[in-house]
Amino acid sequence: MSKVDIISGFLGAGKTTLIKKLLKDSSLKDEQVVLIENEFGEIGIDGGFMRDAGIQVNELSQGCICCSLVGDFEKALKQVLDTYHPDRIIIEPSGVGKLSDIIAAVKAVHSDDIELDAFYTVVDAKKCKMYHKNFGEFFNNQIANASVVVLSRTQDVDEDKLATDLDIIQELNDHAAVVTTPWDEISGDAILKAAENKESLEKALMQATEEHEVESHHHHHHHHDHDHEHEEEHEHHHDHDHEHEEEHEHHHHHHHDHDHDHSGAALEDEGSKAYFDEEDLHDADEVFNSIGIETAHAFTKEELESKLQTLENDESLGHILRSKGIVKGAEGKWYEFDFVAGDYEIRETSPDVNGRLCVIGEHIDVHKIYDLMKG
Repeated sequence: MSKVDIISGFLGAGKTTLIKKLLKDSSLKDEQVVLIENEFGEIGIDGGFMRDAGIQVNELSQGCICCSLVGDFEKALKQVLDTYHPDRIIIEPSGVGKLSDIIAAVKAVHSDDIELDAFYTVVDAKKCKMYHKNFGEFFNNQIANASVVVLSRTQDVDEDKLATDLDIIQELNDHAAVVTTPWDEISGDAILKAAENKESLEKALMQATEEHEVESHHHHHHHHDHDHEHEEEHEHHHDHDHEHEEEHEHHHHHHHDHDHDHSGAALEDEGSKAYFDEEDLHDADEVFNSIGIETAHAFTKEELESKLQTLENDESLGHILRSKGIVKGAEGKWYEFDFVAGDYEIRETSPDVNGRLCVIGEHIDVHKIYDLMKG
């Protein structure tokens, strides 16, 4: 019997970092673990990092686990079970994947060899309010369907901001355990212990089933009937005002076509809550777009910093939410970088076969970004 954990979280929340912590700093280090990654973008980045840690990675790079990928996902999961017979399977969905869809995909496997164990959602404490306002259809779904919510970067926010985050989480999900302790101050086993509440897991399953059924009903009746209309009507459907927090005011984009609040309505059903608006449901590829780039260019650290600052400040590139990669550096060095809605970090890392990176956002100009980032 393989336990299945799903570790979700919006773009750049820290899913991979949490997985590495759990595998190094908890009882999971003594288990045989297989990671199934689902990248949104043309190039998988994190898979190489996880393989370096001795974790078998099975990447799905075609998009999000949702209606169009359920078949492929079922096949991948069954293959993992038959090939490795692991103690545990960790599923790391795309940052723009809906947790309810992923839970439904796992349940659809109908295997006696798996046991659903926990649904984690990682929430960036610095960006919770911003993402809740601007991308609630995806961000809220991940919180509402979690059995455990783990806040990242809590050491970087004050008490008032953390309290606001907790209010948002409580509004969306009143049954999940919430971990707020900075990760440097808490053990991986303590995080695992927060996931042991099976009542919370059952409520999360009920919530996810209800929400996925509404999504499936919506897409069945509306998605295919209006393909041509959507090409015109929804070309700028998500060009809404982005309510960025003070430190990111220079990213403010003002558009006039539509103004959506994706937080949705709450529906009560046997103690569970569903947050959605059936008339405003989308797949990730209707809202976000991405570009994957391979490059042999050797970057100086200063050059890489300059390019990431351009991603942050040049609005003509689109609304950049996330970029990550590993690239060759000057003087034989290699750099791993993370960019999340204006914040970025560059670290030296071990050599790789080739430089590769991806950029994810709304209405991004892939040609300009390619010219900027290829070196």
